[in-house]
Amino acid sequence: MKILITGSAGQLSRELQLALAGEGKVLALGHKLLDLAEPTQIRRQVRLLRPDLIVNAAAYTAVDSAQGDRERAFAVNATGPGVLAEEAAALGVPLIHYSTDYVFDGSKTEPYREEDLPAPLSVYGASKLAGEQAIQAVGGDHLILRTSWVYSLHGRNFLLTMQRLLQERDALSVVDDEIGAPTWAGTIAQVTAEIVRKRRSGSGGPGGLYHLTASGETSWYGFACHIAQHLQNQGRLRARIEPVRSADYPTAAQRPLNSRLSCARLQHDWQVTLPNWETALQQCLGDVPYAQTEHAVPAAQSV
Repeated sequence: MKILITGSAGQLSRELQLALAGEGKVLALGHKLLDLAEPTQIRRQVRLLRPDLIVNAAAYTAVDSAQGDRERAFAVNATGPGVLAEEAAALGVPLIHYSTDYVFDGSKTEPYREEDLPAPLSVYGASKLAGEQAIQAVGGDHLILRTSWVYSLHGRNFLLTMQRLLQERDALSVVDDEIGAPTWAGTIAQVTAEIVRKRRSGSGGPGGLYHLTASGETSWYGFACHIAQHLQNQGRLRARIEPVRSADYPTAAQRPLNSRLSCARLQHDWQVTLPNWETALQQCLGDVPYAQTEHAVPAAQSV
């Protein structure tokens, strides 16, 4: 099986390359060869490579920057995935795509389910919702996996930012009234690989829209405290952390206060196990054993 993964250098793409290496020949293309903002380039590469599976791990993820960069955010997050879906359908192959909790406004008091009505608060959230809709409109074989608060040891994310600031500053304020599930990119990649294996064996569930996050919940402040504990255990912690309300920490893009996603449908239909976010964080940081601790990317062609 030939697997095309977009966004070769992104944090999720890197983990996917590792997790899917045993499932076939992995081809990971960066934006120089496959820019989701360039439909002609997308079509040319897909038709040239003729993959058996397309996994779209590329996205415009700069939430605040998107507020002033709407055109590119929609080009990458909405138009591009729609073109990928068209090309996948033309080849008769499945497309796996990742979306976000930011498609919701966070006003619900319970975890969001797939059937809940989206109401994004930001350009980023709106562009990701438009991407979902573009894929669904094509009607081909697809799987859309919404996730939340993604982090890893690569790229730019909350974990790496906190690790740096907690060692540089004396004090740090972190939002405590936004609740969600920090989700390691490695968890997403491993579940994706399990889904791919089950599809190939005929034991998987139906396609469509699913939520995929770690289990449990916390605030950004709670997440930061766990990162601080890891640094303290290593004798590298400098800053003290103080909780702050989101209203006291204004950003260009408004975030949902409730980012919790119910993953019951995914667990029922695909029989997958989702780790607690605290355990996954320990696995990512190497505090507890994990089967894939090496972050090299074997058996993949990454460009």
